[in-house]
Amino acid sequence: MVLQETPTLDRVFYALANPSRRAMLRQLAAGRHNISELAQPLAMSFAGVSKHLKVLEEAGLVRRQVQGRSHVFEIDPATLETAEEWFNYYTELWEAQLDNLDAVLKSGANQSKAGSP
Repeated sequence: MVLQETPTLDRVFYALANPSRRAMLRQLAAGRHNISELAQPLAMSFAGVSKHLKVLEEAGLVRRQVQGRSHVFEIDPATLETAEEWFNYYTELWEAQLDNLDAVLKSGANQSKAGSP
């Protein structure tokens, strides 16, 4: 059995850092597309699109299926879920910090009201 490398968050975030790759993912969110369909709105050569798709594929964000001479791509939701889990952890952390700050500010406001003449 061949062990597959789990895509790292570094690769995912590197792949997502490029606006052209994000645009391709937006297109793929609507369904499967081939390279020419992905290239059309980007005004980019097939070679350029192919390079971007390779980065997305290596990050585990898309899957490629070869159908004759055509390469069809679709989103791999599992890898996006991994990135979402990473964001959710920090979202929860910051929401807790902001809730604590809110409580402190409200407490201070209530104390100043109670102490005012």
